[in-house]
Amino acid sequence: MRSVELFAGAGGLAIGMARAGFEHAAVVEWDHDSCETFRQNQQGQAHDVGRWPLFEMDARAFDYRQVGGNVMVVSGGPPCQPFSMGGKHRGHMDERNMFPEAVRAVRELQPRAFIFENVKGLLRQAFASYFEYIVLQLSHPGLVRLPDEAWQDHRARLERHHTGNHGAAEYNVVFQLLNAANYGIPQRRERVFLVGFRADQGIEWNFPAATHSEGELLRDQWVTGDYWELHEVATGARPARPAKVEYRVAALGARDQIEPWRTVRDAIADLPDPERGPPSRIHNHVFNPGARRYPGHTGSPLDEPAKTLKAGDHGVPGGENMLVRPDGSIRYFTVREAARLQTFPDDYIFHGSWTETMRQLGNAVPVRLAEVVAGSVAAALAADQ
Repeated sequence: MRSVELFAGAGGLAIGMARAGFEHAAVVEWDHDSCETFRQNQQGQAHDVGRWPLFEMDARAFDYRQVGGNVMVVSGGPPCQPFSMGGKHRGHMDERNMFPEAVRAVRELQPRAFIFENVKGLLRQAFASYFEYIVLQLSHPGLVRLPDEAWQDHRARLERHHTGNHGAAEYNVVFQLLNAANYGIPQRRERVFLVGFRADQGIEWNFPAATHSEGELLRDQWVTGDYWELHEVATGARPARPAKVEYRVAALGARDQIEPWRTVRDAIADLPDPERGPPSRIHNHVFNPGARRYPGHTGSPLDEPAKTLKAGDHGVPGGENMLVRPDGSIRYFTVREAARLQTFPDDYIFHGSWTETMRQLGNAVPVRLAEVVAGSVAAALAADQ
């Protein structure tokens, strides 16, 4: 199943798509360091990356004619800074807003489906009108914005077309805010996914159900104790019992196909402590000194899913990319530990300094979450053939 990956970043969504059975006919990314990460892994032929045609360029300049036809899926994470809670909230006014390019890709390639991902902030009330505009454009990509037409006027024209007797939508579009922790990723990371299927196929689809829960983690920690036994944590080395345990566990029934949330400890327990002992030979697993707390950035407790890894000024020097041990001591996550929290494979190498690689990771889609969503889309497309 051929696919095109836009705004690929360090490759989280692209790897998840590949694991779901898609073969990238083009991978487009403008950031040089992210492209160097791809190239470094292409040299090692890691996880089929070596076969992906990489285009280091602005997506606005990409010519889709070079891809050819029969593209099953277009996927990507349009740069999220315009809508990020940590950014300047300029939305459609921000020159980094690449949703128009996502719509162009769908219009020109006419894939059977698309998968786009973005930050939770896209659903903020301040962006409600523009988010409606994004969904309408993806539903009717053939109804192009006219020269000098304001986006509000284009949205109004799309609304009239959508509600009038002008034919059905070209794509049936749904969206949902997904928490990565609910799908087995050791990180509380909420992201909006927009998925569309070409309407002429008549495909019925819904987002995959959650497979993991906080309640089951609390049960394993504070009712059965299985979590602590698994990790061989003595009673005196455990954190204090959280106040929310009683009412959360009381609401649980018998365990039924739902697994516990995965924690930071689950993700990194088998890695050597980078702060102690000899330097590790594990790729990207190097201690970075200077961790500190400050208001709003207190780090991620070892025995919970990590807080959302962040990129840029609000994350790289800040405490959200920091581990908090049960005794209260702190240190920065290594790049490899952060990659574990984003479910990248251990032999996937990141290019650049700690700050640069953490930026790439902070912008990435968790590989496992991408695989879950893409796998469900792939199954729906295969069933329709």
